[in-house]
Amino acid sequence: MSDRGILHIKGRVLAGPEDIRDELWVVDGHITYERPPGVGQDPDVIEGWVLPGLVDAHCHVGLGTDGPVDESTSEKQALTDREAGTLLLRDAGSPADTRWIDDREDLPRIIRAGRHIARTKRYLRNFAHEIEPGDLAAYVRREARAGDGWVKLVGDWIDRDEGDLAPSWPRWALDEAIAAAHEEGARVTAHCFAENSLRDLVEAGIDCIEHATGLTEETIPLFAERGVAIVPTLVNTATFPQLAAAGMKYPRWSAHMRRLYERRYETVRAAHDAGIPIFVGTDAGGSLPHGLVSAEVGELMTAGLPAKDALSAAVWGARTWLGRPGLEEGAPADFLVYEEDPRADVRVLGTPRRIVLRGEVVR
Repeated sequence: MSDRGILHIKGRVLAGPEDIRDELWVVDGHITYERPPGVGQDPDVIEGWVLPGLVDAHCHVGLGTDGPVDESTSEKQALTDREAGTLLLRDAGSPADTRWIDDREDLPRIIRAGRHIARTKRYLRNFAHEIEPGDLAAYVRREARAGDGWVKLVGDWIDRDEGDLAPSWPRWALDEAIAAAHEEGARVTAHCFAENSLRDLVEAGIDCIEHATGLTEETIPLFAERGVAIVPTLVNTATFPQLAAAGMKYPRWSAHMRRLYERRYETVRAAHDAGIPIFVGTDAGGSLPHGLVSAEVGELMTAGLPAKDALSAAVWGARTWLGRPGLEEGAPADFLVYEEDPRADVRVLGTPRRIVLRGEVVR
């Protein structure tokens, strides 16, 4: 990079699905499409196909299989995402304090949902606040204030008495809690595998559902009407058969998980066809490694989404949904440069030739 901190990018700048430019400049860490005054011979030039940094709308930095991890492990998780081109993360629940990452110029930007909120003994140990319905609204306010505009509920989990998935919260508690989050200026999302947790959450005003494997022909129109987004995390859903095999103590639950797995692509395709907003998330952290956004884009295409829609779910559409800029004039310079057109072959998404973060070439 030159001593003035100026970069010149030439090639095909994919500022939007239909907005293609021939070049951009990076000045003082921000994007401009006007040649900076006083620049003579070109400064450092990078050529190629340019995309905004990829988005993982469901991951967990600071979380491992047994709960929170140390800062060194969290750093490795964030760096793995960065090296795969993922420069914007929506952290969908973590018990670790990762605010220190915001001070690191070389790590992805994170939008946090605070810590998961679950029903007592109805989620993975050490992951969530585990509470009863009467405390839900208060905890939602707390996490809304601690997060970056999102709150994460655990909407359903295995009920050991029933031996199957069951909703975690009564409707009245959801009404109070989601209203409280909206009063605090936060949106609400929820982990949901099963069918019978969805209607109450949507009718209570929820903004997004994670996984959404329980969508049916009865609830899909409701989601579409209310504009409730889903983040299918198909790379996570792929593990359902292993989970079912390990949970044979609860045969009803195991059979249910297999059914959800078997119809996963049909479910996502039906949601897309109905106009439900769909975004890319991997559920990285916990049991899955980071850096899987390109694999999830491929899974959405396997489910039947056109390449342009699957790509937008990880790039332009995802950034708009999360309220973060892409390659607009004056936006922070967070982008990727590829040797090939990623619209023609999404398999290249995870291997950018250059990564620019906050205006610096970090790879």
